[in-house]
Amino acid sequence: MTPLTLNLDTVHLSDEQFYQLCQNNREFQFERTAKGELIIMPPVGGESGNREADLIIDLGIWNRQTDLGFTFSSSTVFKLPNGADRSPDAAWIQKEPWQALTPEQRRKFPPIAPDFVIELRSATDDLEMLRSKMWEYIDAGVQLGWLINPQQQQVEIYRQGQNVEVRNLPTELSGENLLPGFSLSLSPYL
Repeated sequence: MTPLTLNLDTVHLSDEQFYQLCQNNREFQFERTAKGELIIMPPVGGESGNREADLIIDLGIWNRQTDLGFTFSSSTVFKLPNGADRSPDAAWIQKEPWQALTPEQRRKFPPIAPDFVIELRSATDDLEMLRSKMWEYIDAGVQLGWLINPQQQQVEIYRQGQNVEVRNLPTELSGENLLPGFSLSLSPYL
């Protein structure tokens, strides 16, 4: 099942209205583009859900050991500077920017771009749509992003000010200077 995109050209949802829409329909996962289009994300299957959980676990364990920031699941909606509301499959934010948000901002959809994101392509995800989303993250200030594509046995690495690096699986990914000591072996995704 592919995401359903609703064009809301003549309807403008305020941030509070979008938040309430999400709260009143918790069985759905919504995103909103910078143009105001409402995207209803389908649930993922068992394999994708398991892989996503493993990614979050690995990132979370590293973060607990280093205590350098905060880890977020795909249920978290981030309000990006361009007005889009996006939910990466896994995300991480350094301590200082997160703690600079008010309690209200942290409780709702935080108005901040994560420092690091992971998107895992499921069997039904459109690759070009995910690539667009990755560039949107980078444009919003995300410093490092991984688009894991098991269908083509590749991972795309997105960095600020650089071209996309494509690696074939299996591979070992590094959190580089942003997430010191964090590495992820993608051999289980074969």
